[in-house]
Amino acid sequence: MNLNDHLYMWNHAFIQVMDIRHVTMKHGEELQAYLLPASAFLYTVRGNAKVCLNHKLYEVKRFHLFHGGKGMWLHIEAVEELAYYLILYKATLSLPYRQDKVRLLEEENPFQSQYAFRPHYPLTLFDKVERLDLEWKEASAWGKMQVRSIFYQFVCELLWQLEQQGIRPIKADLAAMATDYIHEHFREPLTLDSIAEVLECSAGHLSRLFKSKMNKSPIYYLGEIRVDRTAQLLATTDATLQEIAERVGFSDAHSLSRTFKKYKGISPARFRRVQAHLQEDQELPHSMREIAVFKSNSNRYTDIENHYQYRVRGELFMFNKNKVAIMTVFMCLSLMLSACSSLAQTNTSVNNQASDQQTTEGQQTAAEVKTRTVSTPRGDVEVPLEPKRVAADQYMGYLLKLGIIPVGVRTLMLNESWIKQSGIPEETLKGIADLGDNFPMNLEKLVDLEPDLIIGSVAEHIEQYEKIGTTVLLPYWVEKSTAGPLDKFRSISEIFGKQEEAEKWIAAYQQKVEKARDQIKGVIKEGETVSVVQIAEKSVYVLAAKGGNYGSTTIYEMLQLPPTQSALDMKEGFASISMESLPDYLGDHVFVYNSSPEATDGFLKSALWKATTAAKKDQVYIYGNMFNDEFVMEDPYSLELQLSTIVDLLLSKQKK
Repeated sequence: MNLNDHLYMWNHAFIQVMDIRHVTMKHGEELQAYLLPASAFLYTVRGNAKVCLNHKLYEVKRFHLFHGGKGMWLHIEAVEELAYYLILYKATLSLPYRQDKVRLLEEENPFQSQYAFRPHYPLTLFDKVERLDLEWKEASAWGKMQVRSIFYQFVCELLWQLEQQGIRPIKADLAAMATDYIHEHFREPLTLDSIAEVLECSAGHLSRLFKSKMNKSPIYYLGEIRVDRTAQLLATTDATLQEIAERVGFSDAHSLSRTFKKYKGISPARFRRVQAHLQEDQELPHSMREIAVFKSNSNRYTDIENHYQYRVRGELFMFNKNKVAIMTVFMCLSLMLSACSSLAQTNTSVNNQASDQQTTEGQQTAAEVKTRTVSTPRGDVEVPLEPKRVAADQYMGYLLKLGIIPVGVRTLMLNESWIKQSGIPEETLKGIADLGDNFPMNLEKLVDLEPDLIIGSVAEHIEQYEKIGTTVLLPYWVEKSTAGPLDKFRSISEIFGKQEEAEKWIAAYQQKVEKARDQIKGVIKEGETVSVVQIAEKSVYVLAAKGGNYGSTTIYEMLQLPPTQSALDMKEGFASISMESLPDYLGDHVFVYNSSPEATDGFLKSALWKATTAAKKDQVYIYGNMFNDEFVMEDPYSLELQLSTIVDLLLSKQKK
């Protein structure tokens, strides 16, 4: 930056002096790795020292002036007693922001530049610095105003001497500074904006500079640092994922797991198992392992902590004395070579920090990257073309009917009434993990399952699932309505590309429905209507003609039994009403879902109920029990049972 540009920026910036310090250091005393909290001038006025500013080392003898930007590292070692002044200041562009100011600040920011020199006229600068220190100690408003005035005089003198001595400031290497800052603070909740704020530049400018130098974004680089540290902790400790997450900067174990898999190609749990296996293979003394087919490539320095790690050769003196032992070892190694030859041919490139097993898993992961796009309420989602490990908080029956065996579901799914009649082998069901009763599913267990696809039915929990793996939102209920069961089945099939299988089942099911309609003809007379209600302890629910559940779809849409006008007019899947208003909603035939046996029994004995048309004509059908029946879910297995149950109920009344 030339002098005119330098002056231009100083003239158009608002300057705030943050602190002025007068420090004396004894011989051998050090100021270690001090991160400048603001732009700074350092002026040494007495003694000798070694000063390192942003990794650049200077030998200092008495008068020496430095400038560094916010976020630069300062290290001082006093060779003999050292006296210096440190002036911290903050510069911001004054309003209005002209585009040329913004551009110049980003490209040539003088407040972040770095320079060091011995001024030809040191006492002129010393006079102003000394006055600054005296006025700064004054707590009055007058003293603060004097500080600002003297500071500008100091800067003017400084810039003049820079120009006279031909000193050109070094443009701050923001990418290098960002790298240093990330290494030092990766355990903290960093963002691109927070890093840019520390370095006093815009996020966009920092991102462009970083990518041009590092070929990756700052946040991607941050992820690499965190994942590398995670890998080290996984390999060397028994810490839980949550403990590691808290140590390396992830918000929780789920974020850690998802990011780790993105960078390493395998989950943390699998990585730990691989490392444990490798450690077992390396139990032999080091001198013996050097003969092995897979020779260890040990570095003297670790990648992350830069700690010295020298491996001393083992002490196996007796190895050379026992020829029988040598022959035995070589025979074993020959067998190992034969067994591993095919693996070696397919895995010719091994990362220094990985194993042959990791490479194989990485290749498998790469082979499974083929995806399809699925439309969801949260936008399009790329899902695996053939997911192998599916977890779902609903829809188990839909999945099994499509030939997809989930790795984990909620407890309720594993206890559904249709399971015993489904013909699904018990061994298959035992292999499905129980992920708890509640929403969301047990997240710790879900992480351990390493799903490659998660299907969630409740929108508020999707973000938690997304931290673990690819997630598709397929709402079961939206407000008080739910999609038809056949529509749900088609939606599930589209996720997996199994529409043909779904339509085949639907066609067969619709044939059963047609047969059922023929069976119940005449039970509901022309002009009569049907209601579906649910009696709870303190409420009564009336199911709508569309969008309901608990068998209402089978009754209204499949068997096409005529709903009341109130059921047709309902905009949602059900309505909660008072006991007194129930007669206004009832049809000639009433299906009562028995969700609370005590409440249902009590209501059926009430005078209010006995006065209804349905009760007088004995056209009431009690079904279900809420806890373990075919009406809780609407999967293909449940729909078939529902159809049979409703038909049997109607026909039993007709026989009477």
